[in-house]
Amino acid sequence: MVDAKEYFSRSAKLDETINSKLQQVAVLRDLALKTTSVLQTDKIQGTKQRSPMENALVKLMSLEEEINTDIDSLVDLKRELASLIARIDNPSYRLLLELRYLSGRTWDEVAAMMGYEVSWIYRLHKKALKEANRILEDTTIEYI
Repeated sequence: MVDAKEYFSRSAKLDETINSKLQQVAVLRDLALKTTSVLQTDKIQGTKQRSPMENALVKLMSLEEEINTDIDSLVDLKRELASLIARIDNPSYRLLLELRYLSGRTWDEVAAMMGYEVSWIYRLHKKALKEANRILEDTTIEYI
């Protein structure tokens, strides 16, 4: 059985993975722009070697493909989370979970937006997770 907190946390972890890969893309782009072509007059035995720029571009394209796959997974996961949250009756619980897990807000931001102290948000969060766990127990949710 999946714990609601673990289930909701998956979107943040996937978002962090995407951001990390985007930083890697920026580094590879910089590297690709800094590499220069080397002109070789001697023919090297039968195999064609890639230039440093070509290697960097191949890696860049591969990483961008991974990012697109991760983004698709994140969109699907957030759709699942939104569906679960929509089944919660209490509007305060729904808002808290939406702000935290769908919008990626910090606890301080959630508290400010909802007009509560952070300590109260933590208590409300615990209750919201309890409700989400109840729904998860009643439902089989296939997750990625």
